[in-house]
Amino acid sequence: MSGRLSGWLVTGAGGMLGRDLLARLAAAGERAAGLDRSALDITDSGAVRAALETYAPAVVVNCAAWTAVDDAEAKEAEALAVNGTGPRVLAEACAVSGAVLIQVSTDYVFAGDGQTPYGEYDATGPRSAYGRTKLAGERAVLDTLPGTGYVVRTAWLYGAGGGNFVRTMIKLESVKDTLDVVDDQRGQPTWTGDLAELLVRLGAAALEGVAEPGIYHGTSGGETTWFGFTREIFRLLGADPERVRPTTSEAFVRPAPRPAYSVLGHERWKRAGIEPIREWRAALEEAFPALVAVERQSGVTGR
Repeated sequence: MSGRLSGWLVTGAGGMLGRDLLARLAAAGERAAGLDRSALDITDSGAVRAALETYAPAVVVNCAAWTAVDDAEAKEAEALAVNGTGPRVLAEACAVSGAVLIQVSTDYVFAGDGQTPYGEYDATGPRSAYGRTKLAGERAVLDTLPGTGYVVRTAWLYGAGGGNFVRTMIKLESVKDTLDVVDDQRGQPTWTGDLAELLVRLGAAALEGVAEPGIYHGTSGGETTWFGFTREIFRLLGADPERVRPTTSEAFVRPAPRPAYSVLGHERWKRAGIEPIREWRAALEEAFPALVAVERQSGVTGR
């Protein structure tokens, strides 16, 4: 079957990343099909095999995921079905068809107690149900597809196509005099537009045989805290960043523990001949007008 494969198939296409990925593929002139959750249950092996037979993609990108981090603590089996079983089902179907599979994963697979950027093959140690289920998905893909399986870990995603931290802060700036934001969690804000572009380049490099299979880290350059991130959002809004005040994680206790340090290293991209994602502030500045426009159109911000 592999001789007639062409184009891309994006699962979880109704989400923030899936939408941006389809837009980038269209801009690149690639043939691409997107299936959202209602169109394809990735845990259904029969449905997955039928989809790959119908679309015959050369590259499959799995953007489908259980992303409700806190809910996963009480519903780990359900999260595991989507985040662990689903990728295994996709990988098994790709093993038959010959398609490349790119699995989108997360910084939560690490313990989050590091002090230097995590390398692609550093020891994992998830501390949440969400992290455990996503790690199960990684392992399923890499074990099933040692020659054509790719894992791209990302973190702190935002974009115009869905709810996220940036859009929430844009809303709150218009209704709150001050905001208390966590300053003891460090990470890399990552625009889904930039990640989508990176996935397109990785898929092309995989088909050309110049990107080795395995794990890559798809986050922006640099690092900050949620507090620093919010101050930059306020600055771009023309608001006073001093209205954002630092606080600790203890002020916002959640069911699932958040990583204190989830900065990821990007060394493997060099070997694939691909530039890592740019610095996070530059990306935010480019993405920002569309994010503000979405909020204004929704009528939520009152601006």
